[in-house]
Amino acid sequence: MLRTTLISLVLSGTISAHTAAWAKGMYCRGGADPHEDNPNTRLVVEPLYNLTKEDWWFQHDRGCDALPPPANEFLELPANGEFTVELAHNRAFTTLSYGGKKATHWPDGGVHPENWDGWGKNEGSCLIEDGALHTYNESNAAGSAFAISYHSDIKDVTLENLAVFTTLYHTPWKRLATYQVPNLPACPPEGCTCAWLWVPDGCGQPNMYMQGFKCKVTGATSIVPVAKAQPPVYCAGEPSKCVKGAKQMIAWNQLIGNNIRTTGWGVTPNYNQKCGWSNGPQRDIFEKRPASSPQPRTTLHTISKPTTTAVPTPASGGGYGHHVG
Repeated sequence: MLRTTLISLVLSGTISAHTAAWAKGMYCRGGADPHEDNPNTRLVVEPLYNLTKEDWWFQHDRGCDALPPPANEFLELPANGEFTVELAHNRAFTTLSYGGKKATHWPDGGVHPENWDGWGKNEGSCLIEDGALHTYNESNAAGSAFAISYHSDIKDVTLENLAVFTTLYHTPWKRLATYQVPNLPACPPEGCTCAWLWVPDGCGQPNMYMQGFKCKVTGATSIVPVAKAQPPVYCAGEPSKCVKGAKQMIAWNQLIGNNIRTTGWGVTPNYNQKCGWSNGPQRDIFEKRPASSPQPRTTLHTISKPTTTAVPTPASGGGYGHHVG
Protein backbone atom coordinates (compact mmCIF):
# COMPACT_ATOMS: atom_id res chain seq x y z
CA MET A 1 0.00 0.00 0.00
CA LEU A 2 2.81 2.40 0.91
CA ARG A 3 4.62 1.93 -2.42
CA THR A 4 1.37 2.31 -4.37
CA THR A 5 0.51 5.54 -2.56
CA LEU A 6 3.95 7.04 -3.14
CA ILE A 7 3.73 6.29 -6.86
CA SER A 8 0.24 7.80 -7.07
CA LEU A 9 1.44 10.96 -5.31
CA VAL A 10 4.18 11.39 -7.86
CA LEU A 11 2.00 10.74 -10.90
CA SER A 12 -1.19 12.51 -9.85
CA GLY A 13 -2.07 16.16 -10.20
CA THR A 14 -2.50 16.41 -6.44
CA ILE A 15 1.27 16.53 -6.04
CA SER A 16 1.24 20.21 -7.10
CA ALA A 17 1.26 21.71 -3.61
CA HIS A 18 -0.49 21.85 -0.28
CA THR A 19 0.64 23.02 3.16
CA ALA A 20 2.62 21.74 6.14
CA ALA A 21 4.33 23.06 9.27
CA TRP A 22 8.11 23.24 8.98
CA ALA A 23 10.36 23.39 12.05
CA LYS A 24 12.99 21.48 13.96
CA GLY A 25 11.72 18.17 15.28
CA MET A 26 9.52 17.37 12.29
CA TYR A 27 9.27 13.95 10.72
CA CYS A 28 10.05 13.59 7.01
CA ARG A 29 11.86 16.93 6.75
CA GLY A 30 14.34 15.63 4.18
CA GLY A 31 11.84 13.76 2.02
CA ALA A 32 11.30 10.05 1.45
CA ASP A 33 14.96 8.96 1.34
CA PRO A 34 16.52 8.73 4.82
CA HIS A 35 19.98 8.98 3.25
CA GLU A 36 19.25 12.25 1.45
CA ASP A 37 18.37 15.67 2.84
CA ASN A 38 16.23 17.09 0.04
CA PRO A 39 15.93 20.90 0.34
CA ASN A 40 13.15 20.92 -2.26
CA THR A 41 10.87 18.28 -0.78
CA ARG A 42 7.10 18.65 -0.48
CA LEU A 43 6.25 15.08 0.43
CA VAL A 44 5.06 16.04 3.90
CA VAL A 45 2.53 18.58 2.61
CA GLU A 46 0.23 16.13 0.84
CA PRO A 47 -3.25 15.81 2.38
CA LEU A 48 -4.99 12.74 3.78
CA TYR A 49 -8.23 11.61 2.17
CA ASN A 50 -10.22 8.36 2.05
CA LEU A 51 -7.44 6.29 3.59
CA THR A 52 -7.38 3.50 6.16
CA LYS A 53 -6.30 4.57 9.63
CA GLU A 54 -3.10 2.60 9.23
CA ASP A 55 -2.21 4.79 6.25
CA TRP A 56 -3.35 8.24 7.38
CA TRP A 57 -1.99 7.96 10.92
CA PHE A 58 1.14 10.17 11.04
CA GLN A 59 1.38 9.97 7.22
CA HIS A 60 2.23 6.29 7.11
CA ASP A 61 1.00 6.25 3.51
CA ARG A 62 4.25 7.95 2.41
CA GLY A 63 6.53 6.52 5.10
CA CYS A 64 6.88 9.70 7.14
CA ASP A 65 6.17 7.95 10.44
CA ALA A 66 9.44 6.02 9.92
CA LEU A 67 11.52 9.15 9.22
CA PRO A 68 12.02 10.90 12.58
CA PRO A 69 14.20 13.96 13.12
CA PRO A 70 17.85 13.57 14.15
CA ALA A 71 18.51 12.38 17.70
CA ASN A 72 17.97 15.04 20.37
CA GLU A 73 16.24 17.42 17.95
CA PHE A 74 12.86 18.60 19.18
CA LEU A 75 10.17 21.15 18.51
CA GLU A 76 10.42 23.11 21.76
CA LEU A 77 7.18 24.11 23.51
CA PRO A 78 7.68 26.72 26.26
CA ALA A 79 5.11 26.11 28.99
CA ASN A 80 2.84 29.18 29.20
CA GLY A 81 4.77 30.66 26.28
CA GLU A 82 4.67 30.42 22.50
CA PHE A 83 6.48 28.88 19.56
CA THR A 84 6.64 29.66 15.86
CA VAL A 85 6.63 27.36 12.84
CA GLU A 86 6.70 28.04 9.11
CA LEU A 87 3.60 27.08 7.11
CA ALA A 88 4.64 26.46 3.52
CA HIS A 89 3.93 24.36 0.43
CA ASN A 90 7.53 23.25 0.01
CA ARG A 91 10.61 23.16 2.21
CA ALA A 92 12.25 25.40 -0.38
CA PHE A 93 9.99 28.27 0.70
CA THR A 94 11.19 28.14 4.32
CA THR A 95 14.34 29.09 6.19
CA LEU A 96 15.18 25.37 6.38
CA SER A 97 16.39 25.47 2.76
CA TYR A 98 18.68 27.64 0.64
CA GLY A 99 19.46 29.88 3.58
CA GLY A 100 15.90 31.21 3.43
CA LYS A 101 16.55 32.93 0.09
CA LYS A 102 13.31 31.61 -1.43
CA ALA A 103 11.16 32.39 1.63
CA THR A 104 8.72 35.31 1.65
CA HIS A 105 5.85 36.28 3.93
CA TRP A 106 3.67 33.73 2.13
CA PRO A 107 3.55 29.91 2.03
CA ASP A 108 4.06 29.73 -1.75
CA GLY A 109 7.20 31.84 -1.78
CA GLY A 110 5.32 34.53 -3.70
CA VAL A 111 4.42 38.13 -3.05
CA HIS A 112 0.78 39.01 -2.40
CA PRO A 113 -1.16 42.05 -1.11
CA GLU A 114 -2.05 42.24 2.56
CA ASN A 115 -5.75 42.23 1.61
CA TRP A 116 -5.37 39.21 -0.69
CA ASP A 117 -8.90 38.04 -1.43
CA GLY A 118 -10.52 35.85 -4.04
CA TRP A 119 -14.10 36.49 -2.98
CA GLY A 120 -16.27 37.37 -5.95
CA LYS A 121 -13.31 37.52 -8.35
CA ASN A 122 -13.69 34.08 -9.90
CA GLU A 123 -16.00 31.11 -10.01
CA GLY A 124 -16.09 29.67 -6.51
CA SER A 125 -14.23 32.70 -5.14
CA CYS A 126 -11.29 30.59 -3.92
CA LEU A 127 -7.78 31.98 -4.34
CA ILE A 128 -6.76 30.98 -7.84
CA GLU A 129 -3.17 32.11 -7.30
CA ASP A 130 -2.73 29.64 -4.42
CA GLY A 131 -5.35 26.93 -4.25
CA ALA A 132 -3.19 25.04 -1.76
CA LEU A 133 -4.40 27.37 0.99
CA HIS A 134 -7.98 26.13 0.49
CA THR A 135 -9.56 29.50 1.26
CA TYR A 136 -11.06 32.71 -0.15
CA ASN A 137 -9.15 35.02 2.19
CA GLU A 138 -7.65 35.18 5.67
CA SER A 139 -11.00 35.37 7.44
CA ASN A 140 -12.12 32.16 5.74
CA ALA A 141 -8.96 30.22 6.65
CA ALA A 142 -10.24 27.38 8.81
CA GLY A 143 -7.64 27.28 11.59
CA SER A 144 -4.94 24.78 12.48
CA ALA A 145 -3.76 23.10 15.69
CA PHE A 146 -1.08 21.16 17.50
CA ALA A 147 -1.68 18.09 19.65
CA ILE A 148 0.62 16.36 22.14
CA SER A 149 1.07 12.81 23.42
CA TYR A 150 3.26 12.04 26.41
CA HIS A 151 4.59 8.95 24.66
CA SER A 152 8.07 9.13 23.21
CA ASP A 153 7.60 6.26 20.76
CA ILE A 154 5.28 7.22 17.92
CA LYS A 155 4.05 3.62 17.86
CA ASP A 156 2.51 4.10 21.31
CA VAL A 157 0.50 7.20 20.35
CA THR A 158 -3.27 6.77 20.11
CA LEU A 159 -6.22 9.06 19.55
CA GLU A 160 -6.94 8.87 23.27
CA ASN A 161 -3.47 10.02 24.40
CA LEU A 162 -2.98 12.65 21.68
CA ALA A 163 -4.73 15.82 22.90
CA VAL A 164 -5.06 19.12 21.05
CA PHE A 165 -3.29 21.71 23.21
CA THR A 166 -3.36 24.82 21.02
CA THR A 167 -5.22 26.23 18.02
CA LEU A 168 -4.61 29.20 15.77
CA TYR A 169 -7.65 30.63 14.02
CA HIS A 170 -7.44 31.90 10.42
CA THR A 171 -4.50 29.72 9.45
CA PRO A 172 -2.85 28.58 7.29
CA TRP A 173 -2.37 32.05 5.81
CA LYS A 174 1.08 33.60 6.09
CA ARG A 175 4.31 31.64 6.37
CA LEU A 176 5.05 32.41 10.01
CA ALA A 177 2.51 31.10 12.50
CA THR A 178 2.87 31.49 16.27
CA TYR A 179 1.02 29.14 18.61
CA GLN A 180 0.51 29.62 22.35
CA VAL A 181 1.19 26.89 24.90
CA PRO A 182 -0.82 26.19 28.08
CA ASN A 183 0.74 25.08 31.36
CA LEU A 184 1.95 21.73 30.06
CA PRO A 185 3.93 19.39 32.31
CA ALA A 186 7.38 18.15 31.30
CA CYS A 187 7.82 15.37 28.75
CA PRO A 188 9.66 12.09 29.39
CA PRO A 189 13.45 12.31 28.92
CA GLU A 190 13.09 10.97 25.37
CA GLY A 191 10.55 13.69 24.55
CA CYS A 192 6.88 13.74 23.58
CA THR A 193 5.20 13.17 20.24
CA CYS A 194 3.28 16.05 18.65
CA ALA A 195 1.15 16.53 15.55
CA TRP A 196 0.31 19.55 13.42
CA LEU A 197 -3.33 19.41 12.34
CA TRP A 198 -5.55 21.14 9.78
CA VAL A 199 -8.92 20.57 8.11
CA PRO A 200 -9.60 23.06 5.29
CA ASP A 201 -13.04 24.64 5.05
CA GLY A 202 -13.95 24.13 1.41
CA CYS A 203 -12.05 25.31 -1.67
CA GLY A 204 -11.02 21.87 -2.82
CA GLN A 205 -11.06 18.24 -1.79
CA PRO A 206 -12.54 17.77 1.71
CA ASN A 207 -9.41 16.30 3.26
CA MET A 208 -7.36 16.65 6.44
CA TYR A 209 -3.76 16.99 7.57
CA MET A 210 -1.80 15.24 10.33
CA GLN A 211 1.95 15.72 10.51
CA GLY A 212 4.38 14.34 13.10
CA PHE A 213 6.94 16.03 15.35
CA LYS A 214 9.24 15.02 18.18
CA CYS A 215 8.58 17.72 20.77
CA LYS A 216 9.66 18.76 24.24
CA VAL A 217 8.07 21.05 26.84
CA THR A 218 10.54 23.57 28.25
CA GLY A 219 10.25 25.55 31.48
CA ALA A 220 7.61 23.21 32.88
CA THR A 221 6.48 23.79 36.47
CA SER A 222 3.19 21.87 36.53
CA ILE A 223 2.88 18.18 37.33
CA VAL A 224 -0.82 17.92 36.44
CA PRO A 225 -1.17 15.43 33.56
CA VAL A 226 -3.11 16.01 30.37
CA ALA A 227 -6.42 14.17 30.55
CA LYS A 228 -7.55 11.39 28.25
CA ALA A 229 -8.71 12.98 25.00
CA GLN A 230 -12.35 12.58 23.95
CA PRO A 231 -13.64 12.61 20.35
CA PRO A 232 -14.71 16.11 19.24
CA VAL A 233 -18.29 16.85 18.22
CA TYR A 234 -19.50 19.22 15.52
CA CYS A 235 -21.43 21.80 17.54
CA ALA A 236 -21.65 24.95 15.39
CA GLY A 237 -24.48 27.13 16.71
CA GLU A 238 -25.15 24.66 19.54
CA PRO A 239 -22.43 25.30 22.13
CA SER A 240 -24.13 23.07 24.70
CA LYS A 241 -23.23 20.08 22.51
CA CYS A 242 -19.52 20.92 22.40
CA VAL A 243 -17.16 18.53 24.16
CA LYS A 244 -15.41 20.17 27.09
CA GLY A 245 -11.87 19.42 28.17
CA ALA A 246 -9.20 17.47 26.31
CA LYS A 247 -10.21 16.61 22.76
CA GLN A 248 -8.81 14.33 20.09
CA MET A 249 -7.73 15.51 16.67
CA ILE A 250 -10.37 15.60 13.93
CA ALA A 251 -10.33 12.35 11.97
CA TRP A 252 -12.69 12.96 9.07
CA ASN A 253 -13.47 11.77 5.54
CA GLN A 254 -11.25 8.73 5.83
CA LEU A 255 -12.03 5.17 4.79
CA ILE A 256 -11.40 3.90 8.32
CA GLY A 257 -10.84 5.63 11.65
CA ASN A 258 -13.16 8.65 11.59
CA ASN A 259 -14.08 10.05 15.01
CA ILE A 260 -16.51 12.83 14.03
CA ARG A 261 -19.65 13.01 11.88
CA THR A 262 -21.12 15.86 9.90
CA THR A 263 -24.34 16.00 7.92
CA GLY A 264 -25.22 18.11 4.94
CA TRP A 265 -23.31 19.35 1.93
CA GLY A 266 -20.40 21.64 2.66
CA VAL A 267 -20.44 21.05 6.43
CA THR A 268 -16.84 20.80 7.60
CA PRO A 269 -15.44 20.27 11.09
CA ASN A 270 -12.53 22.56 11.89
CA TYR A 271 -10.14 23.51 14.68
CA ASN A 272 -12.28 26.43 15.83
CA GLN A 273 -15.53 27.13 17.66
CA LYS A 274 -17.45 24.80 15.31
CA CYS A 275 -16.01 21.88 17.25
CA GLY A 276 -15.62 23.54 20.64
CA TRP A 277 -12.07 24.89 20.39
CA SER A 278 -11.35 28.43 21.50
CA ASN A 279 -8.52 30.29 19.82
CA GLY A 280 -5.14 29.85 21.48
CA PRO A 281 -3.91 27.62 24.32
CA GLN A 282 -6.39 25.03 25.54
CA ARG A 283 -6.31 25.45 29.30
CA ASP A 284 -9.07 22.93 30.08
CA ILE A 285 -7.23 19.81 28.92
CA PHE A 286 -5.77 18.73 32.26
CA GLU A 287 -6.91 16.08 34.68
CA LYS A 288 -9.28 17.37 37.32
CA ARG A 289 -7.80 16.82 40.75
CA PRO A 290 -10.48 16.53 43.46
CA ALA A 291 -10.06 19.02 46.25
CA SER A 292 -8.75 17.46 49.47
CA SER A 293 -11.41 16.97 52.10
CA PRO A 294 -10.91 19.12 55.22
CA GLN A 295 -9.50 17.15 58.14
CA PRO A 296 -11.71 16.86 61.25
CA ARG A 297 -11.14 19.60 63.78
CA THR A 298 -9.45 18.46 66.98
CA THR A 299 -10.38 20.19 70.25
CA LEU A 300 -7.61 20.42 72.80
CA HIS A 301 -8.84 20.16 76.41
CA THR A 302 -6.70 21.64 79.19
CA ILE A 303 -7.58 21.09 82.87
CA SER A 304 -6.37 23.63 85.39
CA LYS A 305 -5.62 22.68 88.95
CA PRO A 306 -8.16 24.12 91.40
CA THR A 307 -7.12 26.94 93.69
CA THR A 308 -7.06 26.59 97.45
CA THR A 309 -10.60 27.93 97.58
CA ALA A 310 -11.63 24.98 95.48
CA VAL A 311 -13.23 27.32 93.00
CA PRO A 312 -12.51 25.97 89.46
CA THR A 313 -11.09 28.42 86.98
CA PRO A 314 -11.82 28.52 83.25
CA ALA A 315 -9.65 26.35 81.08
CA SER A 316 -6.27 28.01 80.77
CA GLY A 317 -5.87 27.08 77.10
CA GLY A 318 -8.04 25.84 74.34
CA GLY A 319 -8.05 25.85 70.59
CA TYR A 320 -8.36 23.98 67.39
CA GLY A 321 -5.93 22.22 65.21
CA HIS A 322 -7.11 23.32 61.72
CA HIS A 323 -5.89 21.83 58.46
CA VAL A 324 -7.29 23.00 55.18
CA GLY A 325 -7.07 20.35 52.57
